[in-house]
Amino acid sequence: MNEYDIKRGHYEKIEGSNLEIMMKDSFESVKKEGEKLVSSFGALEKIIVWTEGKKILCVETKMNTNVDDKTATETVRKYNQFLGRATGFSAKERRKRAK
Repeated sequence: MNEYDIKRGHYEKIEGSNLEIMMKDSFESVKKEGEKLVSSFGALEKIIVWTEGKKILCVETKMNTNVDDKTATETVRKYNQFLGRATGFSAKERRKRAK
């Protein structure tokens, strides 16, 4: 499981059903399992997303490593795009905060 900081003041954009809508935009289909949102896309066999308070976005993934390069590239692009929209931080900013 990975935990990502949510940018200050950004939680309002993912609160309620907004996070589910963002996941549908990125991964096309989403189902709700309790408080967690579950989807799949490309090399992501399963992605589970939920928030811990207003400051942390939790993400669990199960990857299929036996996909072609095009699928892998598209999956990484969509995943990073989703994380950027959900956390308010770019990939570069998330990497810097993780250190």
